[in-house]
Amino acid sequence: MKKTRHLGFLFLLSFSLMSSMCSSDDDDGNPNNNSQQIAEIQSDAESGTWRITNFNDSGQNETSDFNGYDFSFNADGSLTATNGANTLTGTWSVTDDSNSNDDSNSDDDIDFNIFFPVPDSNDFEDLNDDWDVVSSSSTRIELIDISGGNGGTDMLTFEKN
Repeated sequence: MKKTRHLGFLFLLSFSLMSSMCSSDDDDGNPNNNSQQIAEIQSDAESGTWRITNFNDSGQNETSDFNGYDFSFNADGSLTATNGANTLTGTWSVTDDSNSNDDSNSDDDIDFNIFFPVPDSNDFEDLNDDWDVVSSSSTRIELIDISGGNGGTDMLTFEKN
């Protein structure tokens, strides 16, 4: 009987030691937690309208394809591009790409996701991607994408109007 109590005590002791060594799901101390930076990028994007000041598609400057368009990144995840005569509606989001399933070298990059439901022949289809955020401020958002297919590098810059 005494042996059984000792085994029970050892079991409880080892169980409590193991559970105290497990980490919690709280990521507050995790240096790769990008939630604050994501919130800042979302807040900046949602305030005001933006224009594309640089779009480089694998070495080809195609910025002029978007001349005259104002972009509105709305809090509900909708994205509107309008030039007065034409309006396109899509979606956008900012996400933490902790699994890095794209071609970025960073395991903790932030993705700026853009999607316009347009045919492949439409210029706006070139914007559809999970862009990596290079830098962002209240007046400028710089994005990059390295293509998995041909290895080309695309650059996209939005500046606040």
